[in-house]
Amino acid sequence: MSVKNKILLFERKELCCGCTACYSVCAKNAISMEEDIEGFVYPIIDETKCVKCQRCLKVCPIRNVRTINED
Repeated sequence: MSVKNKILLFERKELCCGCTACYSVCAKNAISMEEDIEGFVYPIIDETKCVKCQRCLKVCPIRNVRTINED
């Protein structure tokens, strides 16, 4: 697969916790978890399979952090 067919969920991989929730929720198997040289896994999206349903973004615990408003 060429690099042009891959897109990342995060601009910087350090923002991903590697939980695989996005991988698990993808109905089109468009997400693979790829290991870096340090052994951490990160989601890579194959845009040829992705239908842009955004389920991966909705399930991500990092992108959807909720804070408690302490008034």
